[in-house]
Amino acid sequence: MLRSWERVKAMFYHAYNNYLENAFPYDELRPLTCDGQDTWGSFSLTLIDALDTLLILGNVSEFQRIVNVLQEGVDFDIDVNASVFETNIRVVGGLLSAHLLSKKAGVEVEAGWPCSGPLLRMAEEAARKLLPAFQTPTGMPYGTVNLLHGVNPGETSVTCTAGIGTFIMEFATLSHLTGDQVFEDVARKALKALWKNRSDIGLVGNHIDVVTAKWVAQDAGIGAGVDSYFEYLVKGAILLHDEELMSMFLEYNKAIRNYTKFDDWYLWVQMYKGTVSMPVFQSLEAYWPGLQSLIGDINNGMRTFLNYYTVWKQFGGLPEFYNIPQGYTVEKREGYPLRPELIESAMYLYRATQDPTLLELGRDAVESIERISKVECGFATIKDLRDHRLDNRMESFFLAETVKYLYLLFDPDNFIHNDGSAFDVVPMPYGECILGAGGYIFNTEAHPIDPAALHCCRKQKEEQWEVEDLMREFFFLKKSKKSTFKRTADHSERESQTASADVSSESSKGEMNPEKNTKRRIPLLSCPNQPFTSKLSVLGQVFLDNT
Repeated sequence: MLRSWERVKAMFYHAYNNYLENAFPYDELRPLTCDGQDTWGSFSLTLIDALDTLLILGNVSEFQRIVNVLQEGVDFDIDVNASVFETNIRVVGGLLSAHLLSKKAGVEVEAGWPCSGPLLRMAEEAARKLLPAFQTPTGMPYGTVNLLHGVNPGETSVTCTAGIGTFIMEFATLSHLTGDQVFEDVARKALKALWKNRSDIGLVGNHIDVVTAKWVAQDAGIGAGVDSYFEYLVKGAILLHDEELMSMFLEYNKAIRNYTKFDDWYLWVQMYKGTVSMPVFQSLEAYWPGLQSLIGDINNGMRTFLNYYTVWKQFGGLPEFYNIPQGYTVEKREGYPLRPELIESAMYLYRATQDPTLLELGRDAVESIERISKVECGFATIKDLRDHRLDNRMESFFLAETVKYLYLLFDPDNFIHNDGSAFDVVPMPYGECILGAGGYIFNTEAHPIDPAALHCCRKQKEEQWEVEDLMREFFFLKKSKKSTFKRTADHSERESQTASADVSSESSKGEMNPEKNTKRRIPLLSCPNQPFTSKLSVLGQVFLDNT
């Protein structure tokens, strides 16, 4: 009899091989008709989403092959209207994760990696296609952008909260690796705009007008349309050692407990009054117990998880909506598209507690998915959990998230779970960079980011700036003997300026300040100290006050 992790691996290859045989180069597999369709763009999306899962399952050769396939076949310069949110979490996130895992997968990386590389350049190109969406009066992005032409003139200005607040992980990683601060800047501005527009009782609604900052849908909760905003405040705080992001989340967490929590369930309420608007549980909310584990709230996380698990056992999956008072599905929301959220929470909580109940959920999930969803050409979305009717779609997140979290739940020795006892030393121009020591942080599409990588490229960029400064200094002294470049104290601000802007501003001043030229910001350590008084661990009690 196959062990649980072997069954999960077999599930992956049944789905993955059928995608390759029947659907590639389309975005997704249609498992009932054994063909493919484009859904979120035209990126061969399932390949990008599945790439880091291949490595987690140990398939180095296929990872290497797909890296070459993507480099040759994916083009972002296309006339396609794409979701800004989905393109970021699936494409940008998937490419960044694969880039940072390339060396572990045996890919021959170029000089300067992880601060350069073909997958990083692809991720940057995709992210630049999204930047026009952020050009709004509020800094909150439009929901859709045309990859060739930018935001369409008739594009709706209404975006869901998650579609505004789910960029800081990918965009900050890009900024740290490439040295271009614009990505992190726009992501932070969008986060702060949501924070500024929360209600007087501390809640955010479901949809907002990104031009006027008026709330269009005023239902507040932790589920669909809001979910990954809260997730990214926590994960962004861990990734960037950012006290402000964690403070925002903890304030929201108080309001969520005060107004939406009832007997370890979370309901939807009116964001200004706190009155219940929908007494339902949504399957997308099942990420919350895992998020609670990341802030050390293990007991509450387990109690909520067990509530959600009772729904799973009732139906063999989580319906999209579940009416809590009635104890049954909601009309037209009876489906289960093989979502990962409950399995995700099980994986996090098991790492923190080793509670065997969580492994039981994993085995239940494998049984249910194989029994109900498996067809000849892959795994099909369950259209209705009551009678197990199927739908002709296998979303890319099945391979990116559902299978990955199941495998990691059953594989305690996976490199993703590294406790820091092993690591890779990467020689850099200025010394050594430590990578692969663990503490991977998953984006909301389950693409792991190595937080240590964010500290590998800063000094290299600073040395590059110094060379550029010397060359410019020489050029201007030779040309005019009147002016030279002076360095701003903040290199991140300097990075967003173009050379021409530097030339015009400094030439017009006609002055030289050699004292300022000699001042340099002290470079970050490869392994920086925690900048605020909290304790950090990978899983379980992450942020605890010293008091």
